[in-house]
Amino acid sequence: MNAPAHPVPEPLRVLVVGQTPPPFGGQAVMIDALLRANPQRARYFHVRLRYSDDMDSVGKFAIGKVWVLFTTILRVWWARFKHRTPMLYYPPSGPNMVPVLRDIVFLCATRWLFKWTVFHYHAGGVSGFAVELPRVLRPFFRLAYRNASMAIRTAPQNPEDGKLLGAKRGVVVPNGIPDERGQVAEGTAAPGSPLVILFTGVLIPSKGVRVLLEAFRQVVEQGGNARLELMGRWGDAAFQQECEAFVAHHGLGGKVRFLGVKRDKEKLGHFAGCDIFCFPSHFEAESFGLVLLEAMQFAKPVVSTNWRGIPSVVAEGVNGFLVPVEDPAAVAGRLLQLIRDEGLRRRMGEAGRRIFAERFTLERFQQNMEAALLAAAEQS
Repeated sequence: MNAPAHPVPEPLRVLVVGQTPPPFGGQAVMIDALLRANPQRARYFHVRLRYSDDMDSVGKFAIGKVWVLFTTILRVWWARFKHRTPMLYYPPSGPNMVPVLRDIVFLCATRWLFKWTVFHYHAGGVSGFAVELPRVLRPFFRLAYRNASMAIRTAPQNPEDGKLLGAKRGVVVPNGIPDERGQVAEGTAAPGSPLVILFTGVLIPSKGVRVLLEAFRQVVEQGGNARLELMGRWGDAAFQQECEAFVAHHGLGGKVRFLGVKRDKEKLGHFAGCDIFCFPSHFEAESFGLVLLEAMQFAKPVVSTNWRGIPSVVAEGVNGFLVPVEDPAAVAGRLLQLIRDEGLRRRMGEAGRRIFAERFTLERFQQNMEAALLAAAEQS
């Protein structure tokens, strides 16, 4: 007599609520990467957040977003019962008033529908924001954010928002990106030619743009043979004018290029063609820095800051250097060290490529996310 077959467990059904590109911020990119996975023991269903179509409107109030919030709540209610999803996956906002108020309304209106709630903190620091709210709103803040089944951080150095808000379990899942090496031609500066230092990100002060421009001025003053390229959109017109005036005042016009926003292979071409990647960020909600991985996949040495989750990607003295935040002299010193030592650039670049391939691929991220969500479902 044959023994009865064990029933195959039904896949965990997860409702993923989050932004996907556009705009092309790190959080949206990683949620899109999660949804593109082919998990073995889970199924993902998606309700897309549609608050912002471009980076300029992210985190800002607009009357139309109130309607989007209301319709999003209705879509989540509908998807919960249509797809029979007992788990809610949601990325809480960073510590800014408008997104936090939006989260409070959304989560208070939806969390009660789900057996498990998983918060993925792509931005860090929201746990301390309650003191910024009027007292009447603080109970709703706790109702929205407290006691999640699981809190996911992108790096161990990031704020422990989940723990501080009473999450039952916490894990670290590093981000990952597709390995696109080989899709574009790679290059480095020819002997005697200026090296290319690349920055990528939103061009705002807290991403380190002002620091980098001053550091590059010092590099040139001390004889460093280099050019600086900054790729990304401007945060606002006033800061653009300030930076362009700085470049003109110091006679750097022939050495500094503002590239604007680049996409796809054109963007990859700038990563593949630079000699050093520099990212001196001290951004308030920084948690990881996907641009670091984009440089490392092409074996580029990195100069960045000892800030939030960045040290989980850049190992000091191995694949790059970490400097204190808002310290142009320290940035300039490390850039000059790399400019003057071709062997060091090569060794650090190769180490970065190995670290990327071992820890930060898209496939590893997708596998780790599935494991984390399954673990969250073990909570009672």
